[in-house]
Amino acid sequence: MIKNIVLASLLVSTLSFAKEYDYKAEAIKKSIEILNVSYDPTRELYEEYNKNFAKYWQEKTGQKVTIKQSHGGSGKQARGVIDGLKADVVTLALAYDIDAISQKANLFPKDWQKKLEYNSSPYTSTIVFLVRKGNPKGVKDWNDLIKDGVEVITPNPKTSGGARWNYLAAYAYGLKEELGTLEKIDFNSSIYKKADKKAKEYVTKLLKHVPVLDSGARGATNTFVQRKIGDVLLAWENEAFLAINELGKDEFEIVVPSVSILAEPPVTVVEQNAIQKETLNISTEYLKYLYSKAGQTLVAKHYYRPSVPSLVEKKYLEIFPKLELFKIEDVFISWENA
Repeated sequence: MIKNIVLASLLVSTLSFAKEYDYKAEAIKKSIEILNVSYDPTRELYEEYNKNFAKYWQEKTGQKVTIKQSHGGSGKQARGVIDGLKADVVTLALAYDIDAISQKANLFPKDWQKKLEYNSSPYTSTIVFLVRKGNPKGVKDWNDLIKDGVEVITPNPKTSGGARWNYLAAYAYGLKEELGTLEKIDFNSSIYKKADKKAKEYVTKLLKHVPVLDSGARGATNTFVQRKIGDVLLAWENEAFLAINELGKDEFEIVVPSVSILAEPPVTVVEQNAIQKETLNISTEYLKYLYSKAGQTLVAKHYYRPSVPSLVEKKYLEIFPKLELFKIEDVFISWENA
């Protein structure tokens, strides 16, 4: 018994030392590299953010950091990490995809969303419509998307997080049309069950207006913008602003629907990978910096809605239109039910 206690004590001491040593080993490195596995439309945001963070980190610690980026449909990216892609951090489109990594690969705890503020979502977004200049099909709201002759571009919900947000926003519109409100829904009532059926019928009709399904949001944007397919793009708000500012207001315009979803793209450290690569501390600080004044300002500059708007100058916030936004739990309770 005494021998077992001594061995256990030595093991705890060894593990504690290993943990301390890992942090020291990381800190004394002259240079370090981390990989951010993200979803489709965040390329431009993280290109600038990474440069900003690298400068901040070197000034603070003297350590040079190189941040690699990987982008694609959120679901596809999650599967890549599950299959062995050595991400230090993931910054994906929805919590469901990060949950899948935790559940299937056990690379970080299931309560990962409690690690950072605002449910680990340093920025939010929503779904809007991008139409061609002059809005030739007269699209004003969700009901216009199922009119004869209207082609809608949206990515594949099997691979794209943005597509799943599109689907949920469309469903919620159909639900509101039947219920009149999305507040305090009684999910057990016969009224809700009837409305649920109608909302699903609306989404089915909408999908029949989609001529092509790209694997990710950026691919869908390219199909609409460059290949000139479709009349309406269901777009991340930031993608819509990016298309207009890059290609000019003489090409496209944004239509803000009557109701849309508050998309909360979350982030987390892939702890087991970061421990193995001796990048746990810098990976954590990399994500925390998103919540700083500099991080939140960059988020807003790239047309994401900052989770801490009080840190951001008003000139960066005035661009965001006001509209009725619902949260995932308002209509679906949780991602598992969505």
